[in-house]
Amino acid sequence: MSAPPPTTGRKRPVVTPARTVAGLCLLAPFLGILWVDSYARVEPTLIGIPFFYWYQMLWVLISALLTLVAYRIVRHEQAATARLRTESPRTAESGEER
Repeated sequence: MSAPPPTTGRKRPVVTPARTVAGLCLLAPFLGILWVDSYARVEPTLIGIPFFYWYQMLWVLISALLTLVAYRIVRHEQAATARLRTESPRTAESGEER
């Protein structure tokens, strides 16, 4: 079994505010769909489609948008982390402080 990679500097926390927001974006569709009592009815209809059906179809679109938001948040955070990793050794070698 190989040894774990050496750690340098401070580790970023696993649970960050950005990841919490991304998690909430992914959790919202589950809560909206799993709470059946909130939409188990016929009225109001939308162009003749009962509420039960168009509510679920609306959540398909909302889920896609929230998933995109969560993806962008996580990618932005990963890019920031990678940028910090590549900049840290240069500032340490030159003696500059930020």
